[in-house]
This record gives sequence, C-alpha cells and structure tokens, in this order.
Amino acid sequence: MSMLRYLYLSDNSIALRFTENWVPPFQLHDIGMGSCKLGLTFPKWILTQKYLHYLDISNAGISDNVPEWFWAKLSSPECSNMNILNNNLKGLIPNLQAKSQCSFLSLSSNEFEGSTPPFLLGSGLIDLSKNKFSDSLPFLCESDCWSNFKALAYLDLSHNNFSGKIPTSMGSLVELRALILRNNSLTGEIPSSLMNCTKLVMLDLRENRLEGLIPYWIGSELKDLQILSLQRINSDLFDLSLNNLSGHIPKCIQNLTSMTQKASSQGLSTHLYLINSDLFEYDLDAFLTWKGVEHVFNNNGLVLLKVVDLSSNHFSEEIPPEIADLIQLVSLNLSRNNFAGKIPSNIGNLTSLDSLDLSRNKLLGSIPPSLSQIDRLSVLDLSHNQLSGKIPTSTQLQSFNPSSYEDNLDLCGPPFVKFCVKGKPPHEPKVEVQDDEDLLLNRGFYISLTFGFIIGFWGVFGSILIKRSWRHAYFRFMNNLVDNIYVKYRWGRND
Repeated sequence: MSMLRYLYLSDNSIALRFTENWVPPFQLHDIGMGSCKLGLTFPKWILTQKYLHYLDISNAGISDNVPEWFWAKLSSPECSNMNILNNNLKGLIPNLQAKSQCSFLSLSSNEFEGSTPPFLLGSGLIDLSKNKFSDSLPFLCESDCWSNFKALAYLDLSHNNFSGKIPTSMGSLVELRALILRNNSLTGEIPSSLMNCTKLVMLDLRENRLEGLIPYWIGSELKDLQILSLQRINSDLFDLSLNNLSGHIPKCIQNLTSMTQKASSQGLSTHLYLINSDLFEYDLDAFLTWKGVEHVFNNNGLVLLKVVDLSSNHFSEEIPPEIADLIQLVSLNLSRNNFAGKIPSNIGNLTSLDSLDLSRNKLLGSIPPSLSQIDRLSVLDLSHNQLSGKIPTSTQLQSFNPSSYEDNLDLCGPPFVKFCVKGKPPHEPKVEVQDDEDLLLNRGFYISLTFGFIIGFWGVFGSILIKRSWRHAYFRFMNNLVDNIYVKYRWGRND
C-alpha cells in the first residue's frame, strides 16, 4: 500500500469512512472519489498528500466549511485538477497571495459566498457557477486586474449574485474560449474590449440587466463563436433574452451563416484545451426557452439547434425582413418587446421553423400569407398584438388553439368562430394608438392638478394652523355665516 500512487473509485456509490486523525501510508498523485459517499466532514487526510496532482471529490455528500489548507494546495506546482463540485461546501474563501497553479478548478454547485479572491483566477479553466458569490464593483478584482490572467481559457460565473459592469480589462483574456455570466445582476453595456477575445466559442450573458445596443463587432471579430453571434461566423444560438437591450435588430443578422446551413454532425460535440501539457475537455450548455418551457441543452443537443431568442428586452422598430434569410432557423422568439410595423411578408421562407413566438409586441396589419408555407410549426404565438384581417388558410395555422391569436385588434377566420367578409373582418378595425404628445399632455395635466391641489390646500389651511389670529378670525367668520344662514332659514319658514 505504501507504493500506491493512483486511486480511482469515481462513479460508484461506495461509502467510505475515515477516522478524524487517519494518516494514510501512501502518497497519492491522483485521487478519484467522485460520487463516493465520504461523509459530512471535509476529509482531513487529504492534507497529508504532498504531491497531489488530481483530486475529484465531487458529488460526495460533504457538508462542511473548506479548511484553509485546501486552498493553499491550489498554489502547489503539482496541482493540476481540483474538482469539488456538487457538495454542500460553504463559507468564505480566503484571499491568498500566491496564484492558483491548478489548470482546472471546479467549485460549482456549492454554497460559497462573499467575494471571489483573485488568486483563483490563476487557473486555466474555472467553474464557480451556482454558488452565492456576491462581488460588486469592482467586478471580482480591481478594474485592470484581468490583464494578469491571460492564460484563462474557460470562466463560468453563472447563477451567482455578481453585480456591476463587465470590466473592460476582460478584453485582455485573449485565450478565453468560454465566458458564461448568465443569471447575475450585471448592468451597463457589453464592453467593446471583448472583441479582443477572438478565440471565444461561447459568450452567454443571459438573464442580467445589460443595456444598450447589440454590439456590431460580435460577429465580425469573434470568428470562432458558436454560441451567440451576429455576422459572418458560425453561430447556432443567438440568445440575449431577459436583459434590457434596446434599439433595433441590425440587418446584418442575415450574416448568421450557420443558420442558413444544415446542422453538422460535429458542431459543438467536443471541446479540448491544452494547458501546461495537460489536455482538458470542457462542456458547453445553454438555457433556452423551448416551446414555452426552459430547457438545458448540452453539447450534442446544441448541434441540432439554430435559435434566435431576443425575448423580454426593449427592442423596437420593425422586424427586419433579412431575418427570413436564416432559412435553417428552428426557433425564433421575439416576444415581450416593442416591435412595431408589420410582420415581414417573407416570413414563410423560414420553412424549418418549429417554434415562432412574436407575442406581446405592437405588430400591425395582417398575418402574411407566406406564413402558411411553414408546415413544421408545432408552436405559434402571435397573441397580444394589433393584428387584423383574415388568418391565412392552411392545415397548420387553423390547427392551433385560438389563444395563439388572442388579444389582437380584429382577426377573423378559423380557428376563430368569427368569419370574414371578402377576406376582411365584418367592419374595418379602428387602430387606437395614443399619440405620445397627447399622452404627455394628459400626464402633465394630472401632475399640475395634483400639485395645484396640494399648494392650494396647504396655502389656506396651513396658514390657519400656524397663525393664531387668522385661525380665530376664520372660526368667527364661520360662526357668523352659520348664524346668518340659520336666521334666514327661520324667517323663511315663518313667512
């Protein structure tokens, strides 16, 4: 046993129990105990392993604070791979001086909180997702500190409580393949410095509070991007939903070339990265609202998806007809925005669509007849707009529930019971769009009325309350007035 160097027990349900002060007779290089049951306390015997290269105690049922000596091991030159994900590990991580030497570090799906110490960023692949980290400005470290971590290739900070702006110095991470910041509270615009991260394969900014326009450079500069892209590059997923982005969809969206081509059997299936002579494989996954339900798609599932999701933002103006050039698009979700104008007449070119959601916008006019050419649709939602006229006739469009068309201006024809007269509703719809100027006048009128009432009320009664002589004079006046009314009333009755 003293010669034992490699111990691999992962992917079993073996229950292992160690005494608190046990000192093993061996010095291990690799420890693989993922999914083994190690008990609630953090295994102290790991401290005795001086040449630890690889450690996997993920999903081991540990519920404890991580001792400081463990973090110190990350700075060891022997450290290569540390995986403690999916336990109930908690507490604050100390800020050590020496950088982490581990090429791969996963702390995901635990209960770590507080600030994230910069020494962790010395690793090449870092997964801190699904914790309770809560750094604010400056984001994680000083604004220019990211230039010190140029070897970083994979950074997942999703599902935490990070806030503030994405720092411009992140643009110095020239080796970065994946930047995953979804489901935090990040604000501001997407920094233009990220165009320098030309090796990015995935950029996930979903579910934040980002503002501003879609950056023009995402497509033109990030040539390797496969998840989130705009122009002239291989992009299968374009998901910026649940932010505060505004403006219009750029016409260059037609340059999403992979959305005009059939899915490859290779695609995103494997991602390998060489760090310090060690080859690491990492997975990519994306949260997507698919047919009204949020799903997680991993490498293989993403290969088959070609999706544009800009839902729940503040995009306005018309939907550009160029979007219909993405003929291999499987899902288009533009719901919960402020899109106006008509649905593009060439929308029927998207013959591969399985799901189309344009609900809760301000779309006008009739439903384009070309929509009936899409025979693969299983989900359609055009509700809560200002559409009118006849619903185009096709086996597909008439098969949807009327709720797919509800709360529009004046639609007729099946699946509604309301029939059309010569292709139109029985009466012409009246579009009641309130002018912005009238809205401002009405709002100003009520604001002025409120302020006038407050000033008038307190101008009279405030003076009476403050000045005693005025208060006495006011009550004498009211008494005399009541007496006069009473006397006149009595005389009138006597007459």
